[in-house]
Amino acid sequence: MLGFLIGEALRDLRRAGRVAVSAIVLITLSLAALGGFWLLSSNLKRAVTNWRERVRIIVYLKREPAPSEEGALLERVQRVPGVAGVAYISKADALKSLKQVLGKDASVVAQLPTNPLPASLEVTPAAEGATPEGARALLARLQTLPEADEVAGGVGWVERLSQWQRLVTTIGLGVGAVLAVAAILTVTTATTIILHARRDEMEIMRLVGAPEATIRLPLLLQGMLQGLLGALLALGALVLAHELVAPRLEPLVNITLGLSHLRFLPPTSLAALLIAGTVFGALGGWLARGSREP
Repeated sequence: MLGFLIGEALRDLRRAGRVAVSAIVLITLSLAALGGFWLLSSNLKRAVTNWRERVRIIVYLKREPAPSEEGALLERVQRVPGVAGVAYISKADALKSLKQVLGKDASVVAQLPTNPLPASLEVTPAAEGATPEGARALLARLQTLPEADEVAGGVGWVERLSQWQRLVTTIGLGVGAVLAVAAILTVTTATTIILHARRDEMEIMRLVGAPEATIRLPLLLQGMLQGLLGALLALGALVLAHELVAPRLEPLVNITLGLSHLRFLPPTSLAALLIAGTVFGALGGWLARGSREP
């Protein structure tokens, strides 16, 4: 029975001709667009996560604490809500870092009469402190420290990157949804054409007592086949585009976003695209079936 139903679905697909091909192309375009934006959004999300982990808040101290005071100061800052870790940077360590940054020009530092750099605390925010609201609250709490002269740092630009990631996701869903509706309507049209072409044949099958499911199911399978074919073509296009484009973009992405490579979609996302294509096709076939229900 299953072989008969699939054979009928394939025959109906050939009958639909160009309209069926158009439906497959539209499903391919809708899923390729959705997958492309999904791919971009997932890599932007990785960049946001990486940069949030690198966020640091610097507390410049009014004076360098004595060695006996360092431990107590670090313990007190560690207990501030929103702080995941804290490290002390002495004036000597700060000057050493400056020399490393200056490189061959580090000899300029030796001409300074005294070390002008302040001692500081490098604070690593906890997860709740790595959001704009959490960072503002943490900055306010750190500024109340009696030893604090100035507090610098924040996550504003990381949050802006996060907003771009959400915008890309929204645009992808919008474009994919519009193309998906067009694909579903095209599948409906293709199935309706088959309904007209098989009208006499279907009436004869009903007269001889064939179950309605045997008559209608090939139409639904035809839609599902169109959706599955479109999804497979979309995945192929995404793989090809990733293989061709990713190596050329990765140097730029490494500099701007700090990502060493652009990851492709995980297997669960690929499975979701295949299921979405099949559902689009099935929905198109079902809508045509509903319009012809006696």
